[in-house]
Amino acid sequence: MVQETVKSSSEDDLKENYEINIRSLLEAGVHFGHQKRMWNPKMDEFIFAHRNGIHIIDLEQTLDRVKEAAEIISDIAFKNKKILFVGTKKQARSTIIEEAERCNSPYISNRWLGGTLTNFQTIQSRIEHLIELENKRDAGEFESLSKKESLKYDEEIDRLNKNLVGIKNMTEIPGALFVIDIGKEEIAIAEAHRVGIPVIALVDTNCNPQLIDYPIPGNDDAIRGIKLISRYMSDSIIKGHLKRTSSQGEPEDESENSPTRMVTYSTVSMDDSEADSVKKTEETKADAVEETTEPEESKE
Repeated sequence: MVQETVKSSSEDDLKENYEINIRSLLEAGVHFGHQKRMWNPKMDEFIFAHRNGIHIIDLEQTLDRVKEAAEIISDIAFKNKKILFVGTKKQARSTIIEEAERCNSPYISNRWLGGTLTNFQTIQSRIEHLIELENKRDAGEFESLSKKESLKYDEEIDRLNKNLVGIKNMTEIPGALFVIDIGKEEIAIAEAHRVGIPVIALVDTNCNPQLIDYPIPGNDDAIRGIKLISRYMSDSIIKGHLKRTSSQGEPEDESENSPTRMVTYSTVSMDDSEADSVKKTEETKADAVEETTEPEESKE
C-alpha cells in the first residue's frame, strides 16, 4: 500500500520521495502496450519487444521521460502556474481527483467542456454563476423559496458541479496540462495547442506521441500505472511549490490544505472494486521485461 505522510520541506526529504525506477514501473504494469494490430507506428521508438501479440514498452525510455516531465512540471509550479490534470476515463478519475487535490491543482475528471481553454471567459462566467448559487444556498436564501424552486436550484448546482468542481479555483489559463489517455482527451490537447501551453501525457502504443510536447510512453489503462505516474507528477508540483516558498523566505503552511503531503513510493495496490471495474489488469507481474507474462486479457 502507499504510505502517505506529512513531510518537511527539506531537499533531503524531497529527494527521498522522488525515487522511481524500472522495478516500480514493472510492478505497476506500465510496460504493457496494446495488441500489435492496434499500434501506432510513431510509437515504434518506444517499443522494446512484443510478447503474445502485445507490444512491450521500453521502460528505460519511460523512466527518462517521466523524470524529464517531472522537471518541467516542477519548474512550471515554481513559477506559480497551475497544472491542469485531465483524465475522464473510468480508470483514471479517482486518481486524477486525489492527486490534483493533494498538490492543490485544478482537474477535470468527468467531461471536458469545449472551450475550457479557448473560450476561458465563458467558462469563468459559468463558474462565477455556480459559486454565486452556492453562496446563496449556504446563506439560507433558498429557504424562503418554494420546495420546487429550491429543488431546481439544487439540481442546477449539482449539474454545474459535475463538470466544473475541479476548476472552480482556476482563475487563469493553466501553465500546462497533464493528461491520461490522449486518444480520449483529443479536444483538451487541441485546445492546449491553440492557446500555446505544453502538454505532458501518458501515451500508450496505440497513440501518436508527436501530438504531445512531453510524452511518457506507458500503459494508460492500468490503474496502478496511472497512480504511480500521477503521484510522481503530483509530487513534482509539490516540489516546485516548496522551492518557491523557500526562495521567498515564507513560513511553510503545514495545514492539510498545504501542498506538502509527500508520497513514499512502494508497490501500488488496487482494491477489489477497482479490480472488478476495469479491464482486470496485470493478473501476473514479471520480475523483468524478458520474463513478461500474459498481460490483461481485455487490453486492446
